[in-house]
Amino acid sequence: MPDGPGATASACVNYDQIFDQAIDRLHEEGRYRVFIDILRNKGAFPNARCFAGHNGPKPITVWCSNDYLAMGQHPKVIAAMEEALHDVGAGSGGTRNIGGNSHYHIELEAELADLHGKEAALLFTSGYVSNDATLSTLAKLLPGCVIFSDELNHASMIAGIRNSGCEKRVFRHNDLEHLEELLAAEHPDVPKLIAFESVYSMDGDIAPIHAICDLAEKYNALTYIDEVHAVGMYGKRGGGISERDAAAHRIDIIEGTLGKAFGVMGGYISADRKIVDCIRSYAPGFIFTTSLSPVLAAGVLAAVRHLKESSVEREGQQAAAARLKTMLSEAGIPVMDTVTHIVPVMIGDPVRAKKISDILLAEYGIYVQPINFPTVPRGTERLRFTPGPSHDETMMRTLTDALVEIWDRLDLQLAEAA
Repeated sequence: MPDGPGATASACVNYDQIFDQAIDRLHEEGRYRVFIDILRNKGAFPNARCFAGHNGPKPITVWCSNDYLAMGQHPKVIAAMEEALHDVGAGSGGTRNIGGNSHYHIELEAELADLHGKEAALLFTSGYVSNDATLSTLAKLLPGCVIFSDELNHASMIAGIRNSGCEKRVFRHNDLEHLEELLAAEHPDVPKLIAFESVYSMDGDIAPIHAICDLAEKYNALTYIDEVHAVGMYGKRGGGISERDAAAHRIDIIEGTLGKAFGVMGGYISADRKIVDCIRSYAPGFIFTTSLSPVLAAGVLAAVRHLKESSVEREGQQAAAARLKTMLSEAGIPVMDTVTHIVPVMIGDPVRAKKISDILLAEYGIYVQPINFPTVPRGTERLRFTPGPSHDETMMRTLTDALVEIWDRLDLQLAEAA
């Protein structure tokens, strides 16, 4: 090994200590994340089996899945995936341009474009990748582009904006006056893109889509909406809040996921043909990634087609969310009053949130993960419940009674009963 200052400095670096300190910080702050070891019971969701800390599997009820409508358990989805598996095999074979394209991918993109009333759609391996790849590529294609980003946008959107290298302006959450102030400050000839979400998944509130589109038209800006927590869930055919509010035609790019209400895996964008072709042709996150397995694409295709025709799942989910909010509120549990299917219970402390989550799982067989920083700001830690159409009133009563008992045990303050 060569001598010299560089070699001496390298020899002094204690890599293990650096990594240990990084993990220790998370433990000290009470936000070290533990992944649960479970298996869902096919056809019986939200019932599952937990393996951690037990002699064999223990029955539990899942309360925090983003498979909002249990489409990952739907007979049509499972049958479609089984048929595709036996027809074409497991994997896709590579990237879309080298062996990884299939008829399932093409059919699914056409179905998603139709869902949003757009000319085209493009599949990605996840919603994170679709946001990151599209936003970073789009801004690079627009010389001098400035992106206007809601302060509560998802980490994947923030990553895409950062990776674009363009200028950004962050506007206060859903604050139209602030957004307009920022838009007006830019030169009219500067390309502009407003990036926002429809449903903000931690607080459960909704963006004023038409008002944002009004500003976009006034200041000649493109619009990009993340509908991951709304596709499948809202609108007559499951096209999201933009469909429900008759605003899809005003949005330039609609991004969504295939892993939440549609129950499988993947992400996508839908837009006019030129924009989609540009992202397809320039985005490294699309070009150099192995495409979705045809098996997954077949499952999503069945889910999208089913939810275009059926509102039973959406109506059941909305009814379950409303029922749980009422029960928790009447019991004095500090549930946030949201206008969507998200049911957050505010805790405000990471250690306490983890403690409540641990007791629920160990003693009551109720699984809900604590939500801590950086997913939410410090001091707003919470439990985030996502009741689905299969969460019945007995499950909700068990959950409510458990939370009341834990609140009493930990000497927490109940809210005034509604």
